[in-house]
Amino acid sequence: MAKRLDLILVVDVEATCWEGAPPRGEENEIIEIGVCMLEVSSGQRRDRRSILVRPERSRVSPFCTALTTLTQQDVDAGVSFREACVVLRDELKAQDRLWASYGDYDRRMFERQCQARGVPFPFGPSHLNVKTLFAVTHALSREEGMAEALERAGLPLKGTHHRGGDDAYNIAGLLAHLLLAARR
Repeated sequence: MAKRLDLILVVDVEATCWEGAPPRGEENEIIEIGVCMLEVSSGQRRDRRSILVRPERSRVSPFCTALTTLTQQDVDAGVSFREACVVLRDELKAQDRLWASYGDYDRRMFERQCQARGVPFPFGPSHLNVKTLFAVTHALSREEGMAEALERAGLPLKGTHHRGGDDAYNIAGLLAHLLLAARR
């Protein structure tokens, strides 16, 4: 259970990707962790950041660069996945906070990569799926992408779509929209 509910840690990851299947010997792995803290009482977004992560088992493809704007050179200057998890745990107190992402992809990527690398999972057990929450609060017949949800909510997409820090900021905006609407 989350021990601190004053802030929600909104997370969005970008991972290595290819137009088709991964090249032989490569796998999807996290290359950017976007984080935005959402103040629950006010709905204000705080402390937006992007943690670049050096991939160990893949390279950034031209397709991935076109999608995320991240290059191999960018992520080579990042920290190890283990170091990124320490930042989440120690600086952002991720173990003690409710954390949220848009869908389950981010949660599953962390679980898989932590297990594969022998890295302790940086988050506590309380995860909020904003994609599902948005769909059910709007009585939608299916979940929709973040850009569609922002448009439906009348919120602008700020920054670059498919960059972790910007997407985390936009997801935090959607979550704030939902939280504040529930209080009316």
